[in-house]
Amino acid sequence: MTTALIIGDIQQGITSGYPFTRSVVPPLTELLPRARAAGVLVVFVRFALRPNGADLPPGNAQLRSFHEAGDAFHEGATGTGIALPVADEDVVVLKRRASAFAGTDLDLVLRASGVSGLVIAGVATSAMVAATCYDAADRDYRVTVLRDGCADGDAAMHDFFMDTVFPSRGFEVMPCARWHGGQG
Repeated sequence: MTTALIIGDIQQGITSGYPFTRSVVPPLTELLPRARAAGVLVVFVRFALRPNGADLPPGNAQLRSFHEAGDAFHEGATGTGIALPVADEDVVVLKRRASAFAGTDLDLVLRASGVSGLVIAGVATSAMVAATCYDAADRDYRVTVLRDGCADGDAAMHDFFMDTVFPSRGFEVMPCARWHGGQG
């Protein structure tokens, strides 16, 4: 196994509370069986904060606003459940910051599986996706981004990352339908 599909923040509270995120569910749902059949490690990364706020740094207004949104982002609440079909062989990683690597065991899981290439999808393009791509590149993974497997509240920002930023960083960008599981 040399490729992993990383899908971040496609969870109940986000897809129900942020309409722009719903567009990624159909292409990712269609992609999952293909990825598994190709022997790709599927990793779902979900975002959740401790209900008691112990992981909120003082002065971080964005994290505080997520925490104050309640069950959509509280660990253990239904809102943090994955909004896509999860198989027994998949891995689920809990994160508390934008990058799928920040403070998680994701890198350990990937290296234990012999992964060298990542295919990244999720929301938002300018947050989780970008942070995870940069972190992955810094850790020497090859990076592919699934254009229609990602979305952002600002469509122009999504397009800017997909058309300009990611290619300028050497990341391959392609639609879910074009990815066949072997590359990454």
